Amino acid sequence: MNFDLNEDEEMLKALADRFVADRYDHDSRRKFLTEPCGFSPENWQLLGDMGLIAAPFPEEVGGLGLDATGVAIVCEALGRGLVVEPIVESVVMAGRLFAMTAPDTARDAWAADLVSGEKRLAFAGMEKAAHDDLSWVETRAFAEGGRWRLSGVKPFCAAGAGADGFIVLARVAGEPGDGQGLALFLVPATHPGVSQREWRMADGSVAVALTLEDVVVDDDHKLDRMGPEALIAIEAADQMASLGRSAEALGIMERLFADTLDYVRTRSQFGAAIGSFQAIQHRMVAQYAVIEQSRALLNLALVSYGEEGFGKAVQGARAFIAKVSLDLGHEMIQFHGGMGITDELAIGAGHKRLLVLSRWPETPLATLDRYAQVLD
Repeated sequence: MNFDLNEDEEMLKALADRFVADRYDHDSRRKFLTEPCGFSPENWQLLGDMGLIAAPFPEEVGGLGLDATGVAIVCEALGRGLVVEPIVESVVMAGRLFAMTAPDTARDAWAADLVSGEKRLAFAGMEKAAHDDLSWVETRAFAEGGRWRLSGVKPFCAAGAGADGFIVLARVAGEPGDGQGLALFLVPATHPGVSQREWRMADGSVAVALTLEDVVVDDDHKLDRMGPEALIAIEAADQMASLGRSAEALGIMERLFADTLDYVRTRSQFGAAIGSFQAIQHRMVAQYAVIEQSRALLNLALVSYGEEGFGKAVQGARAFIAKVSLDLGHEMIQFHGGMGITDELAIGAGHKRLLVLSRWPETPLATLDRYAQVLD
């Protein structure tokens, strides 16, 4: 961010930068990805001890109640470090969605452990036939005497490996076939009838294909604090998560650009540093301009927080950053040649993460379409 930060925001940035400096280099990152859940449990607990997990949670559940600027600051700093711990998916998305929608009984049982990092949730929303349409839901929930029985498949649960519970979007049997018939349920990972198949995403993170076979949960596991409008609750959580993903992508872009700038200043060809060649200078300047454009759009979203245009601004930033970040990654790899895609360099690792961020949970074109509809 390139505008003045308050004292709390400066502290959060310093904490995130310190975490990266103390815990991350490229070899350490590669080791963290080999963990069963795709990141370091020790790092996750450290993030909890530092308050960076609590920061995005609302104050009423024991969090720090970060606003959009705070979330962007933390995510951008973690992006520069190529951090693999899933702050956006597990906290900004799933955690905040739980905090917004959970009834008091579920909050009392889960909130303290979620805020401290002792437990972690994953969002199970998208289905195979959805094609970027979250309202396409085939998972069913049946009311049975004060309980709910759920059946269905959720193949795309990002950061689902090792999660203690899943927030499942299901269609309530017998209700209308549009968004009015959808509801959110908290399903503990160890419940009978819950099965998981882990799979690696392009960046090495571990997602889960979740299968529910007649899973029975109590009525207080129906997350309806905001009423029956499940899609509205998801949209509210996803706005902040999308902002966080865009900020993380911006941090990665900055890291790849800085690493490449160092490289072209030292790599010699024909007796001169390749950074002295005009063609390379022009291409580097073009990518620097892309980074500044991305930052400007992200800042526009931040100054719109709390206003009617916030959602539109987040969609616009995401549509632009998701596309150009991948293009930047391609350029930075090309400057490094073949070794740019090897595991030995952060360039390839950053590019893989940008690939996931640009396609999850929807393509840049889908976001652009929704942005255009908002403008109509």
